[in-house]
Amino acid sequence: MNILAEMLLSEPAPMAIWAALLLLTLPALVVLANPDGVRDPAAALGDAVRFVWRTRQRRAGRRAAEAAEAQAAVRYALEVRVAATRAAEAVDRWQAHWRVSADRVDATWAALRTADARRERSRAATAFGTPWTPQDPAEYAARERFLHEGVRAAVSRGDLPVSALADALAGDAGWDPRLHPAEQEIVLSHRCAEHRERAHRAAVAAERAAWHDMQLAGRGRDSLRREAEIAEARVATWPIFITAAGDHPLTVGNGAHRLFPAHSANG
Repeated sequence: MNILAEMLLSEPAPMAIWAALLLLTLPALVVLANPDGVRDPAAALGDAVRFVWRTRQRRAGRRAAEAAEAQAAVRYALEVRVAATRAAEAVDRWQAHWRVSADRVDATWAALRTADARRERSRAATAFGTPWTPQDPAEYAARERFLHEGVRAAVSRGDLPVSALADALAGDAGWDPRLHPAEQEIVLSHRCAEHRERAHRAAVAAERAAWHDMQLAGRGRDSLRREAEIAEARVATWPIFITAAGDHPLTVGNGAHRLFPAHSANG
Protein backbone atom coordinates (compact mmCIF):
# COMPACT_ATOMS: atom_id res chain seq x y z
CA MET A 1 0.00 0.00 0.00
CA ASN A 2 1.49 3.37 -1.00
CA ILE A 3 1.72 6.46 1.22
CA LEU A 4 -1.22 8.26 -0.45
CA ALA A 5 -3.63 5.36 -0.01
CA GLU A 6 -2.54 4.86 3.57
CA MET A 7 -3.08 8.54 4.32
CA LEU A 8 -6.57 8.51 2.80
CA LEU A 9 -7.57 5.46 4.81
CA SER A 10 -6.18 6.70 8.09
CA GLU A 11 -7.02 10.41 7.76
CA PRO A 12 -10.62 11.11 6.56
CA ALA A 13 -10.14 14.91 6.62
CA PRO A 14 -8.20 15.14 3.30
CA MET A 15 -10.76 12.95 1.63
CA ALA A 16 -13.58 15.20 2.79
CA ILE A 17 -11.70 18.30 1.60
CA TRP A 18 -11.12 16.80 -1.83
CA ALA A 19 -14.79 15.81 -2.14
CA ALA A 20 -15.86 19.34 -1.23
CA LEU A 21 -13.46 20.83 -3.79
CA LEU A 22 -14.80 18.46 -6.43
CA LEU A 23 -18.37 19.52 -5.75
CA LEU A 24 -17.40 23.20 -5.89
CA THR A 25 -15.57 22.83 -9.20
CA LEU A 26 -18.28 20.72 -10.83
CA PRO A 27 -20.31 23.74 -12.08
CA ALA A 28 -17.16 25.27 -13.57
CA LEU A 29 -16.36 22.01 -15.35
CA VAL A 30 -19.89 21.88 -16.75
CA VAL A 31 -19.62 25.45 -18.01
CA LEU A 32 -16.18 24.91 -19.54
CA ALA A 33 -17.37 21.75 -21.30
CA ASN A 34 -19.73 23.92 -23.39
CA PRO A 35 -18.06 26.65 -25.51
CA ASP A 36 -21.12 28.85 -25.09
CA GLY A 37 -20.88 28.44 -21.37
CA VAL A 38 -17.92 30.79 -21.18
CA ARG A 39 -20.06 33.64 -22.51
CA ASP A 40 -23.19 32.78 -20.49
CA PRO A 41 -22.29 30.58 -17.50
CA ALA A 42 -25.77 30.83 -15.93
CA ALA A 43 -27.52 29.57 -19.08
CA ALA A 44 -24.98 26.78 -19.49
CA LEU A 45 -25.47 25.72 -15.90
CA GLY A 46 -29.25 25.83 -16.36
CA ASP A 47 -28.97 23.67 -19.47
CA ALA A 48 -26.87 21.18 -17.56
CA VAL A 49 -29.42 21.03 -14.72
CA ARG A 50 -32.28 20.56 -17.19
CA PHE A 51 -30.31 17.82 -18.98
CA VAL A 52 -29.75 15.98 -15.71
CA TRP A 53 -33.42 16.40 -14.80
CA ARG A 54 -34.61 15.08 -18.21
CA THR A 55 -32.20 12.16 -17.93
CA ARG A 56 -33.60 11.26 -14.52
CA GLN A 57 -37.16 11.55 -15.86
CA ARG A 58 -36.39 9.27 -18.80
CA ARG A 59 -34.74 6.83 -16.45
CA ALA A 60 -37.74 6.90 -14.11
CA GLY A 61 -40.06 6.40 -17.10
CA ARG A 62 -38.07 3.38 -18.26
CA ARG A 63 -38.15 1.92 -14.78
CA ALA A 64 -41.91 2.46 -14.57
CA ALA A 65 -42.41 0.81 -17.96
CA GLU A 66 -40.21 -2.11 -16.92
CA ALA A 67 -42.18 -2.44 -13.70
CA ALA A 68 -45.49 -2.43 -15.55
CA GLU A 69 -44.25 -5.00 -18.06
CA ALA A 70 -42.86 -7.18 -15.29
CA GLN A 71 -46.15 -6.91 -13.42
CA ALA A 72 -48.04 -8.04 -16.51
CA ALA A 73 -45.62 -10.92 -17.06
CA VAL A 74 -45.98 -12.10 -13.46
CA ARG A 75 -49.76 -11.86 -13.60
CA TYR A 76 -49.87 -13.80 -16.85
CA ALA A 77 -47.60 -16.51 -15.46
CA LEU A 78 -49.77 -16.88 -12.38
CA GLU A 79 -53.01 -16.95 -14.39
CA VAL A 80 -51.68 -19.56 -16.81
CA ARG A 81 -50.46 -21.73 -13.93
CA VAL A 82 -53.87 -21.51 -12.25
CA ALA A 83 -55.52 -22.43 -15.54
CA ALA A 84 -53.14 -25.39 -15.93
CA THR A 85 -53.95 -26.57 -12.41
CA ARG A 86 -57.68 -26.38 -13.07
CA ALA A 87 -57.20 -28.18 -16.38
CA ALA A 88 -55.37 -30.98 -14.56
CA GLU A 89 -58.26 -31.27 -12.11
CA ALA A 90 -60.67 -31.43 -15.04
CA VAL A 91 -58.61 -34.25 -16.56
CA ASP A 92 -58.86 -36.16 -13.29
CA ARG A 93 -62.64 -35.77 -13.37
CA TRP A 94 -62.80 -36.92 -16.99
CA GLN A 95 -60.63 -39.93 -16.14
CA ALA A 96 -62.98 -40.86 -13.33
CA HIS A 97 -65.94 -40.44 -15.69
CA TRP A 98 -64.25 -42.63 -18.30
CA ARG A 99 -63.51 -45.35 -15.74
CA VAL A 100 -67.17 -45.38 -14.72
CA SER A 101 -68.15 -45.60 -18.39
CA ALA A 102 -65.72 -48.47 -18.96
CA ASP A 103 -67.15 -50.32 -15.94
CA ARG A 104 -70.61 -49.72 -17.38
CA VAL A 105 -69.54 -51.33 -20.66
CA ASP A 106 -68.31 -54.42 -18.81
CA ALA A 107 -71.50 -54.64 -16.76
CA THR A 108 -73.81 -54.29 -19.77
CA TRP A 109 -71.78 -56.87 -21.70
CA ALA A 110 -72.13 -59.38 -18.86
CA ALA A 111 -75.88 -58.69 -18.65
CA LEU A 112 -76.20 -59.09 -22.42
CA ARG A 113 -74.49 -62.48 -22.33
CA THR A 114 -76.85 -63.61 -19.56
CA ALA A 115 -79.89 -62.40 -21.53
CA ASP A 116 -78.64 -64.13 -24.68
CA ALA A 117 -78.19 -67.37 -22.76
CA ARG A 118 -81.75 -67.12 -21.44
CA ARG A 119 -83.05 -66.48 -24.96
CA GLU A 120 -81.19 -69.51 -26.32
CA ARG A 121 -82.68 -71.72 -23.59
CA SER A 122 -86.15 -70.48 -24.45
CA ARG A 123 -85.61 -71.23 -28.11
CA ALA A 124 -84.29 -74.69 -27.30
CA ALA A 125 -87.41 -75.40 -25.24
CA THR A 126 -89.62 -74.90 -28.33
CA ALA A 127 -88.21 -78.11 -29.77
CA PHE A 128 -90.43 -80.04 -27.35
CA GLY A 129 -93.55 -78.27 -28.60
CA THR A 130 -96.21 -76.33 -26.73
CA PRO A 131 -98.12 -78.33 -24.11
CA TRP A 132 -101.89 -78.49 -24.52
CA THR A 133 -103.98 -76.48 -22.07
CA PRO A 134 -107.73 -76.01 -21.87
CA GLN A 135 -109.10 -72.91 -23.61
CA ASP A 136 -111.18 -71.44 -20.77
CA PRO A 137 -111.27 -68.15 -18.83
CA ALA A 138 -109.22 -69.56 -15.96
CA GLU A 139 -106.46 -70.56 -18.36
CA TYR A 140 -106.36 -67.12 -19.98
CA ALA A 141 -106.32 -65.48 -16.56
CA ALA A 142 -103.38 -67.68 -15.58
CA ARG A 143 -101.57 -66.78 -18.81
CA GLU A 144 -102.10 -63.09 -18.14
CA ARG A 145 -100.77 -63.42 -14.59
CA PHE A 146 -97.75 -65.33 -15.94
CA LEU A 147 -97.00 -62.53 -18.39
CA HIS A 148 -97.34 -59.80 -15.80
CA GLU A 149 -95.16 -61.62 -13.28
CA GLY A 150 -92.49 -62.35 -15.87
CA VAL A 151 -92.35 -58.74 -17.09
CA ARG A 152 -92.33 -57.45 -13.51
CA ALA A 153 -89.39 -59.74 -12.64
CA ALA A 154 -87.51 -58.69 -15.80
CA VAL A 155 -88.01 -55.01 -14.94
CA SER A 156 -86.71 -55.57 -11.41
CA ARG A 157 -83.59 -57.27 -12.84
CA GLY A 158 -83.06 -54.42 -15.28
CA ASP A 159 -83.67 -56.67 -18.28
CA LEU A 160 -86.56 -54.43 -19.38
CA PRO A 161 -87.34 -50.73 -18.95
CA VAL A 162 -89.99 -49.66 -16.46
CA SER A 163 -92.32 -48.68 -19.31
CA ALA A 164 -92.50 -52.33 -20.38
CA LEU A 165 -94.55 -53.21 -17.30
CA ALA A 166 -97.18 -50.58 -18.07
CA ASP A 167 -97.36 -51.82 -21.68
CA ALA A 168 -97.73 -55.44 -20.55
CA LEU A 169 -100.48 -54.55 -18.08
CA ALA A 170 -102.33 -52.70 -20.84
CA GLY A 171 -101.63 -55.35 -23.47
CA ASP A 172 -99.81 -52.80 -25.68
CA ALA A 173 -96.48 -52.72 -27.57
CA GLY A 174 -96.83 -56.32 -28.74
CA TRP A 175 -97.48 -57.94 -25.35
CA ASP A 176 -100.16 -60.62 -25.85
CA PRO A 177 -101.48 -62.19 -22.62
CA ARG A 178 -103.37 -64.86 -24.63
CA LEU A 179 -100.18 -66.63 -25.70
CA HIS A 180 -99.15 -69.92 -24.10
CA PRO A 181 -96.67 -69.45 -21.23
CA ALA A 182 -93.96 -71.20 -23.27
CA GLU A 183 -94.51 -68.75 -26.14
CA GLN A 184 -94.62 -65.80 -23.69
CA GLU A 185 -91.28 -66.96 -22.28
CA ILE A 186 -89.77 -66.82 -25.77
CA VAL A 187 -91.15 -63.34 -26.40
CA LEU A 188 -90.02 -62.14 -22.97
CA SER A 189 -86.48 -63.49 -23.32
CA HIS A 190 -86.21 -61.97 -26.79
CA ARG A 191 -87.36 -58.58 -25.54
CA CYS A 192 -84.90 -58.77 -22.64
CA ALA A 193 -81.99 -59.60 -24.93
CA GLU A 194 -82.89 -56.72 -27.25
CA HIS A 195 -83.04 -54.29 -24.32
CA ARG A 196 -79.68 -55.47 -22.98
CA GLU A 197 -78.15 -55.13 -26.44
CA ARG A 198 -79.39 -51.55 -26.76
CA ALA A 199 -78.03 -50.75 -23.29
CA HIS A 200 -74.65 -52.23 -24.22
CA ARG A 201 -74.45 -50.22 -27.45
CA ALA A 202 -75.31 -47.04 -25.55
CA ALA A 203 -72.65 -47.83 -22.92
CA VAL A 204 -70.02 -48.41 -25.63
CA ALA A 205 -70.90 -45.08 -27.28
CA ALA A 206 -70.75 -43.28 -23.93
CA GLU A 207 -67.38 -44.85 -23.14
CA ARG A 208 -65.94 -43.76 -26.48
CA ALA A 209 -67.25 -40.23 -25.99
CA ALA A 210 -65.77 -40.11 -22.48
CA TRP A 211 -62.42 -41.34 -23.80
CA HIS A 212 -62.43 -38.70 -26.53
CA ASP A 213 -63.28 -35.94 -24.05
CA MET A 214 -60.58 -37.16 -21.67
CA GLN A 215 -57.99 -37.02 -24.46
CA LEU A 216 -59.05 -33.49 -25.40
CA ALA A 217 -58.83 -32.40 -21.77
CA GLY A 218 -55.37 -33.97 -21.49
CA ARG A 219 -54.10 -32.11 -24.53
CA GLY A 220 -55.49 -28.85 -23.17
CA ARG A 221 -53.81 -29.49 -19.81
CA ASP A 222 -50.45 -30.25 -21.46
CA SER A 223 -50.68 -27.12 -23.61
CA LEU A 224 -51.40 -24.93 -20.58
CA ARG A 225 -48.55 -26.53 -18.64
CA ARG A 226 -46.10 -25.77 -21.44
CA GLU A 227 -47.37 -22.20 -21.66
CA ALA A 228 -47.04 -21.83 -17.88
CA GLU A 229 -43.47 -23.11 -17.94
CA ILE A 230 -42.56 -20.65 -20.69
CA ALA A 231 -44.16 -17.75 -18.82
CA GLU A 232 -42.47 -18.70 -15.54
CA ALA A 233 -39.09 -19.04 -17.23
CA ARG A 234 -39.53 -15.54 -18.67
CA VAL A 235 -40.44 -14.13 -15.26
CA ALA A 236 -37.45 -15.86 -13.63
CA THR A 237 -35.06 -13.94 -15.90
CA TRP A 238 -36.79 -10.57 -15.59
CA PRO A 239 -34.46 -7.71 -14.53
CA ILE A 240 -36.86 -6.38 -11.88
CA PHE A 241 -39.17 -8.16 -9.48
CA ILE A 242 -42.33 -6.56 -8.14
CA THR A 243 -45.14 -7.43 -5.76
CA ALA A 244 -48.87 -7.40 -6.25
CA ALA A 245 -49.64 -5.33 -3.15
CA GLY A 246 -47.86 -4.48 0.04
CA ASP A 247 -45.03 -6.72 1.19
CA HIS A 248 -46.52 -10.04 0.04
CA PRO A 249 -44.34 -11.59 -2.67
CA LEU A 250 -45.80 -13.07 -5.80
CA THR A 251 -45.26 -16.81 -6.12
CA VAL A 252 -45.05 -18.40 -9.54
CA GLY A 253 -45.86 -22.08 -10.07
CA ASN A 254 -44.93 -24.33 -7.16
CA GLY A 255 -42.95 -21.67 -5.30
CA ALA A 256 -39.66 -22.13 -7.18
CA HIS A 257 -39.72 -18.44 -8.15
CA ARG A 258 -40.56 -16.03 -5.34
CA LEU A 259 -40.60 -12.51 -6.67
CA PHE A 260 -39.59 -9.85 -4.15
CA PRO A 261 -39.52 -6.08 -4.73
CA ALA A 262 -36.11 -4.90 -5.90
CA HIS A 263 -34.55 -2.25 -8.06
CA SER A 264 -33.66 -2.74 -11.67
CA ALA A 265 -30.15 -3.61 -12.79
CA ASN A 266 -29.48 -0.03 -13.82
CA GLY A 267 -30.12 1.25 -10.33
